[in-house]
Amino acid sequence: MKIMIINPNSSQDMTDADAVAGRSVAREGTEVVAVTPDYAPASIESFYDEYLCVPGILNEIRKGDQQGFDAYIIACYGDPGLHAAREMTDKPVIGIAEASLYLACQLAARVAIVTIIPRFRVPVEDMVAGYGLSHRVSVRTSPVYVLDVERDYEGSLEKLRQECYRARDEDDAEAICLGCAGFAEFADGLEAELGIPVLDGVVCATKMAEAIVEIGRKTSKYKTYRYPEQKSFTGMLQQFGTEAPAGRAAAE
Repeated sequence: MKIMIINPNSSQDMTDADAVAGRSVAREGTEVVAVTPDYAPASIESFYDEYLCVPGILNEIRKGDQQGFDAYIIACYGDPGLHAAREMTDKPVIGIAEASLYLACQLAARVAIVTIIPRFRVPVEDMVAGYGLSHRVSVRTSPVYVLDVERDYEGSLEKLRQECYRARDEDDAEAICLGCAGFAEFADGLEAELGIPVLDGVVCATKMAEAIVEIGRKTSKYKTYRYPEQKSFTGMLQQFGTEAPAGRAAAE
């Protein structure tokens, strides 16, 4: 099978790291391809960034369906554009936050997300509420910006470590989800230190995508995630109205 990991920001270093994380757990024979959209913010740290990255995500899915990909992973912990992406294709589309939360809730009664800067708390809390998990999941922020991992690996790890310990000791978290795709390299080391499961979203999403493809299931086109109604778009969005999504005719 072919799985596309979409890094919604413009950092090629992070795209490469996403590929490493996905391939580290993929089965033999699974092709994992990580892509950087043609248009994207440098990092995603606010509602503003999340909304602006969505057209780039959808464009990669549009191209991916033409290239025969079997599943897609949105590698940003806010799961931006997830529902819109599921409307575009009948292939499974997995958000790294949703994947890690579902897996964490099978491993622990109480879960904490440890994520980036404080302004990102509300977007993450809103997302958790949308998944119906507010009663089990707490959110902790850190002073770490998305691109800090590339600039100061050790410093970022130490700041994240401090919040993970607080999540365990003060919030009674029994498992931790790392709330940024850029934190993937920290998961195993932090788990060894903390003595509780620490989950990276890209790893979780890769395994979930493989499982859904292997059992032969696709995104439901019955109602909510039906293909979008065809209409014209202008400007940079014009390409989304020029052709029907691959597979639409068969579904309809």
